[in-house]
Amino acid sequence: MRAGVTLGRLAGMTEKITRINPEQLHKTPGYHHITVVEAGRTAHLAGQCPLDRNGDLVGAGSLEEQVDQVVANALTALAAVDARPHHVVRSVIYVRSDEREMLATAWRRLTESELGPAFTTASTLLGVAQLGFPGQLVEVDLTVALPD
Repeated sequence: MRAGVTLGRLAGMTEKITRINPEQLHKTPGYHHITVVEAGRTAHLAGQCPLDRNGDLVGAGSLEEQVDQVVANALTALAAVDARPHHVVRSVIYVRSDEREMLATAWRRLTESELGPAFTTASTLLGVAQLGFPGQLVEVDLTVALPD
């Protein structure tokens, strides 16, 4: 730790990943303001979309169904690099809406899912006007500190 730096509350420490919420910053609904990763390999997952294996949109008009498909896809991508949700060090969640309740619904559904530990890290939740596929309501972008 550098002199003069107050780390505040520490949580979720592993050997290579430290999640920090400085006392001087606002409390969060489960994520951490800062994630520190010691030297190692990282994986940057492409935005995980609510598409099935054939590339077809799942859950047209249903944010919940689309979040569930995104979770399934993200878990598959993590497994492909021998990682788990707790190895995620950064997440960005895009929801096609300007309504706070839609964003809150997506956040709750994600954090309560099997992928939930991924969102205890540095995380950003954005409401956006459009996503890449017609009818797409949600997308999740993950950065992972790969285990040794």
